[in-house]
Amino acid sequence: MGGNPLFGVFFHWLGGLSSASFYVPYKKVRLWSWEIFWLTGGIFSWIFAPWIAAFIGTEDVLGVLSGAPTSTLQWCYFFGALWGFGGLTFGLTMRYLGVSLGMAVALGLTTAFGTLVPPIFAGEFVDTLLAETGGQIVFLGILLTLVGIVVVAMAGHAKEKEVPQEERVKTIAEFDYRKGIMVAIFSGIMSSCFAYGLAAGEPIRQASLAAGTGTLWQGLPVLCVVLAGGFTTNFIWCTVMIVRNKSAGQWIGRQNASTIAPPSVSALGENSVPPAQSKPPLLLNYGLCAIAGTLWYLQFFFYTMGESQMGRFGFSSWTLHMASIIIFSTLWGFSLGEWRASSSKTKRLVWLGIALLVGSTGIIGYGNYLS
Repeated sequence: MGGNPLFGVFFHWLGGLSSASFYVPYKKVRLWSWEIFWLTGGIFSWIFAPWIAAFIGTEDVLGVLSGAPTSTLQWCYFFGALWGFGGLTFGLTMRYLGVSLGMAVALGLTTAFGTLVPPIFAGEFVDTLLAETGGQIVFLGILLTLVGIVVVAMAGHAKEKEVPQEERVKTIAEFDYRKGIMVAIFSGIMSSCFAYGLAAGEPIRQASLAAGTGTLWQGLPVLCVVLAGGFTTNFIWCTVMIVRNKSAGQWIGRQNASTIAPPSVSALGENSVPPAQSKPPLLLNYGLCAIAGTLWYLQFFFYTMGESQMGRFGFSSWTLHMASIIIFSTLWGFSLGEWRASSSKTKRLVWLGIALLVGSTGIIGYGNYLS
């Protein structure tokens, strides 16, 4: 099915903006441990939002899923669970390598594996992607995205070097290159499994279309299955942490002797600060988690819409998604003052990286348009 690739790029930008923005509400959560606010928001991200959107936007979602081949459902769920491991270990990557090097390795691998493995596995890489002008332009856009990621990482490294010495020591204290590279490789490859889960859900998309679902919404039932796998991984880990930290009472406003992790901790919740004496603001915390979780889901809501418009090179959607996330995450960093103390040279470097990423999305969209 053809679609409009340039329109699809716009949807991917919306998805990238949602992904880059979802953690902002978490920063306002107060007196909840990481595992509490992460699992609360995750219930909205991985359970509530996907099913509500599927029921509203598609036809006979239960019939479509119940009639899907068992192997399709299993692979979608399996790859979703593997993707969950990637998200959990991404925080450790930042801890051991720092933001710049960690993001370059993890996101670079995620982009490369998530984009190129599906067409290679399907036998379409040479015959389809490289055999015609449109495919060659898409491939050029993918390579340009990887270059843009490296440039942004170089800018991040330069920014870290310009941080005052006393602040830099805090990061260096946990720096472990060997361990960090191993974790980053694991995180990058596991995170790319989300793309595999979506690709495995093609029979579900076709069944949804046959049931009368519009083209833009065909991927929503697939998300229900893939995200269920991701929920399983995160639920198990958060449950382990809740039991270990005895933090379950925070859900009903109790305060305990366990440490309360600030919203800036890594995805595994290692860092912590002493608990405050006041009770958690439950209504505010639940509301913020609901907003954060819904924003997180919207990245893939718009992703499936964008993918539906990309034609035969739909696998390039993963590159567009990752590029958009980095673009808007960096812009958020500017708006929050993270680059305020950086030199003009460093700022020019990060803007060059953003320009390369923006250009790569346009090139990929044009290549899909030619196809």
